[in-house]
Amino acid sequence: MGYGVPELVLELNGRTWTLDPSRPYTLGRDPQGDIVFEDARVSWRHATVSFNGRSWVIEDHGSTNGTFSQGQRIGQLEIGPGSALHLGNANDGPRVTLSGARAPVAQPQQQPYAAQAANPGWAAPQAPQPQAAQAGWQPPQQATPQVPQQPGPSEPYAQQVSGGGAGAPPAYGDRSPTTFHQFSIGRVMRIGRALENELVVSDLQVSRNHAEFRSMPDGSMEIRDLGSHNGTYVNGQPIPKGGTQLLGPADVVGVGHSTFRIVGDRLEEFVDTGEVSFSARHLTVTVDGGKQILKDVSFGVPEKSLIAVIGPSGSGKSTLLKALTGYRPANQGDVLYDNRNLYKQFAELRQRIGLVPQDDILHKELTVKKALKYAAKLRFPADTTAAEREARIDEVLRELKLDIHKEKKVTSLSGGQRKRVSVALELLTKPSLIFLDEPTSGLDPGMDRDVMQLLRGLADDGRTVLVVTHSVAELAICDKLLVMAPGGAVAYFGPPEEALNFFGYDTWADVFSAFENYRDYDWAGRWKGSQHYQMYAADIDAVAPQSVQMPPMQAMRPPKPQGWMSQFMTLVRRYTSVIASDKGFLALSVILPVVLGSVSLLIDSGNSLLPNPVNPKSGRIIPNGTATTVLLILAVGACFAGAANSVRELIKERVIYERERATGLSRSAYLMSKVFVLGLVTVFQGLLVGVIGFSSREIPEEGLILTNAPLVELCLPIMALGFTSMMFGLIISSLVKTAEKTMPLLVMFAIIQVVFTGCLFALNGSIGVNEFSYLMPSRWAVGAAGATLDFNKISPPKDGGDTDPLWEHTVGAWSLDMIALIVLGVICGFFVARFLRRHEPEVMRK
Repeated sequence: MGYGVPELVLELNGRTWTLDPSRPYTLGRDPQGDIVFEDARVSWRHATVSFNGRSWVIEDHGSTNGTFSQGQRIGQLEIGPGSALHLGNANDGPRVTLSGARAPVAQPQQQPYAAQAANPGWAAPQAPQPQAAQAGWQPPQQATPQVPQQPGPSEPYAQQVSGGGAGAPPAYGDRSPTTFHQFSIGRVMRIGRALENELVVSDLQVSRNHAEFRSMPDGSMEIRDLGSHNGTYVNGQPIPKGGTQLLGPADVVGVGHSTFRIVGDRLEEFVDTGEVSFSARHLTVTVDGGKQILKDVSFGVPEKSLIAVIGPSGSGKSTLLKALTGYRPANQGDVLYDNRNLYKQFAELRQRIGLVPQDDILHKELTVKKALKYAAKLRFPADTTAAEREARIDEVLRELKLDIHKEKKVTSLSGGQRKRVSVALELLTKPSLIFLDEPTSGLDPGMDRDVMQLLRGLADDGRTVLVVTHSVAELAICDKLLVMAPGGAVAYFGPPEEALNFFGYDTWADVFSAFENYRDYDWAGRWKGSQHYQMYAADIDAVAPQSVQMPPMQAMRPPKPQGWMSQFMTLVRRYTSVIASDKGFLALSVILPVVLGSVSLLIDSGNSLLPNPVNPKSGRIIPNGTATTVLLILAVGACFAGAANSVRELIKERVIYERERATGLSRSAYLMSKVFVLGLVTVFQGLLVGVIGFSSREIPEEGLILTNAPLVELCLPIMALGFTSMMFGLIISSLVKTAEKTMPLLVMFAIIQVVFTGCLFALNGSIGVNEFSYLMPSRWAVGAAGATLDFNKISPPKDGGDTDPLWEHTVGAWSLDMIALIVLGVICGFFVARFLRRHEPEVMRK
């Protein structure tokens, strides 16, 4: 329908806006939007109102709690005078009314970045009072630093975090629910993304039909999972897929970013929009030998804030980050996400935490959008449509100003832009808490500032951001600063503008020098005895964490957003795309086997590979040295090509694997995708090597197994040898710590294979050496080819010794050789899977 009056008046809470049809208007909690809401049920960028040339239209941007007209949830709707809308809840959400009367146009205020300090997201840092560096400072005599008597630019911590940090109320205790729903006996309330659900959750982490609450006749309540992909959680633990569980009054149900609690006859819903507390309490990490590398670290993080962690080398920053994210839980202490124990409820809370490691978690050969596309496919539920994933990717790209780079390869971007793409990957799932490890490492000062301003913007947009950094140039834009001292103890936590004053120095270089010069000084004791500690950290234990009955840690089995086959196919497509984008690898994959096979043609190419006739004088068979030499060259070539294909594959993707494993990636699906793609490449290379090496020579007219295809029978051992060598390469790649260490091990592997082929000297009869050779794939591959060529006649044992049973010209010998070769590859796969386990978050290990 159309309306004659193009100007539209929007009224909200007594305020009016006259909408100009020449431009769109954004509605949401974003302070930089056109019409700003303070209700937590309204999304950051909730909806847009615009004139399409025919009528006014409101379009919902996939908001968490929806936009409603006459009680019905809408996606897009024509509106006009007399229309009324509710945002966030159909009954009591903020009500927007529309009329056609004229009113003064209210222009939204657009603030420059520097002026955003006036917003409630963060306090503009004030320059500390100048204080001369204390020459000849001695820590024992300066245990009490000069600090301001008043909190100054930052309020005391207990007052500052009225919903987060150490002073936060217990989870779901004093915090008002986002919305609530009335229940009656016998009622069933279904939860999911689909609009036909009674409780619609616009969260891509939630399945279309996720779970349902059932009110039983006896007044009890139960939750039933409807086969969801990311799982339904009770007190942080997943219930069986398709299973049910009775709920008590203290139980908390988790579905995506929403949690639910039964209170009397109503269901209270709490939507995680970023307004969550986060705190570390008495974290201590002890390594082998009893050495503590993290000592009693406690601090509380205000919600929607930017926190920087700095400190000299050896101060435990990386260890702290692993402890805070659950990758390596502390031996003692707790990490609380909204007063819920992260370690015990990691299965659920992992979906709300983003982690950007120091190394890029991207395949640099792919374009920006394609890299995000595969990441979204792996992280979102299987019932998420391509259009939904595409819309979320485009939204994140626009938010981080990467939309103009989306068709560029990641490798062509600058360091700062690549870091933005890594952040974009984490933002796909809308985490409330984001950790970054050295995001500005290796960047110039300009890019350093750009990245830190990006993080500032993420915090202002409604997320809590914690960044570990060595850079001190942009600390002023952070809300809080955590300084770690040598040995892993806290030396300071509080506003960054007060930190230098606290230490009594003018520059951070002086502070770090003091850490180095006074390594045995009790920096933690100085901190805990200061006024800053009383203001910003003393009340860290004031609030007890949520107390619920928890199953043992080993019972945790986090569900996977995608089924095994779906993950496998996605990984295969991604890996194929990566290889196809690497023109150098493709060329080398063809050139290498061609060269290795061609080298064998230099060895008397006109001679046959068959046994020579008996010498008429001696009556003995004349050894055919050409056959053994040719087979030696072909076997070594297949070994080298196969291992070279895989020796770097796992180490170069280790950071990507660690992160994706934490988000639900199947270890076996990941490994099998590598084996499948690399196996095809390696088998093709083995075929090229074998065809080039054997086809121009005289070979038996019949094979042992493939009687009509002796050439194929000779190529099969070479192909299987390349595949098994590729599996040995994966073992090397899973063991080393750096890619540089793979080359020496690759060369050593190839040389060992040369020795144990059996072509250089007789292995049969050499006690110990022969048995050890059974572990070498080249021994069995040469044995199978030798059985077809009848090597016991071509190269008979000297002095009438016993013939090699692996070379017997029989079907049994050839079959045994091939089976042993394949078994070696399978055993290698088992060990690779076990070694991959070491590179996973500790709480994910089974």
